[in-house]
Amino acid sequence: MRAPIGNFDEARPAADCLDELNPAVAEALRAWRGSVPAEQLLYVDTDPEKADTAVFAETYGPGLLEASANCVVVAGKRGQAVTLAACLVLSTTRVDVNGAVRRHLGVRKASFAPMDTAVGESSMEYGGITPIGLPAGWPVLVDAAVADAPHLVIGSGRRRGKLIVPGKALAELPGAEVLDGLGI
Repeated sequence: MRAPIGNFDEARPAADCLDELNPAVAEALRAWRGSVPAEQLLYVDTDPEKADTAVFAETYGPGLLEASANCVVVAGKRGQAVTLAACLVLSTTRVDVNGAVRRHLGVRKASFAPMDTAVGESSMEYGGITPIGLPAGWPVLVDAAVADAPHLVIGSGRRRGKLIVPGKALAELPGAEVLDGLGI
């Protein structure tokens, strides 16, 4: 099957590639219930050495920088309580951590979670964190531009391989909340 975006050798339904995915991502795909059929979520095999967004886009095709979304883990603090949340923005923008995220989570301070926290709590590899398969209860903040995109490249939970999904599917993830101005 040909991928709707990018220059990949092959795209396959992610549900047919569960052994190549992070276990939490594979489990989330097994339980998929969104209005976008699971068959429309695609897996593409990619070089793990080229997983970082800019290098990835340069390697796998023009236009991929604009058709990629980054998922970052943010830690919000109010007193001693810490809330972890995933933020999904277009790769051409950055997360408004000190504005939109802080206000939405109702915390006094918000910052990017340390790498060991993001990796340990998500059970995913750094450079491959994806909003699909995150721990139950995590807020998944999705920029409105992500939700409106026809197709986006996101992580697969591992540095090897990426998922290509309709933005609508990301807006329907468990815990997802679409926010205007999350990406600036």
